[in-house]
Amino acid sequence: MAVVIRLRRTGRKNLPCFRITATDSRFPRDGRSLETLGLYDPLRKDPAQKLRLNEERTRWWIEHGAVPSEIMHSLLRQLGLHLKKPHVKRDRSGRKPNAATRRKHATQQARLEVKAARFQARRAAKKAAGPVEGDDKAKKKKK
Repeated sequence: MAVVIRLRRTGRKNLPCFRITATDSRFPRDGRSLETLGLYDPLRKDPAQKLRLNEERTRWWIEHGAVPSEIMHSLLRQLGLHLKKPHVKRDRSGRKPNAATRRKHATQQARLEVKAARFQARRAAKKAAGPVEGDDKAKKKKK
């Protein structure tokens, strides 16, 4: 069982309040929890009332393998509880994109190559033609 420490939303519409809970990672966000560890009320002005946490129980859960969510990690850091980093997303750069994505990228690449060739051809044609008479820029360059 993977235990996470995360926020559980309570309160009403446009007035959020969160319970800090130790929960099985398979449970839904606002579903069953193993233990309530504290309260986070982001709209309170008083910093002492904004975040209330049972630090002893939180440390116990972390020592026994609970992983805080990213938001909880930052809240714990604000309280001065220095913990190890939360789980980082896996590097999936080695995965092959599906065929539709490969075709899409190939088509985009071909369009860019054609566009670059047209640009080079126009540039070469302008250089070959030389300066146009009556062109103010050409006169300024000669001076």
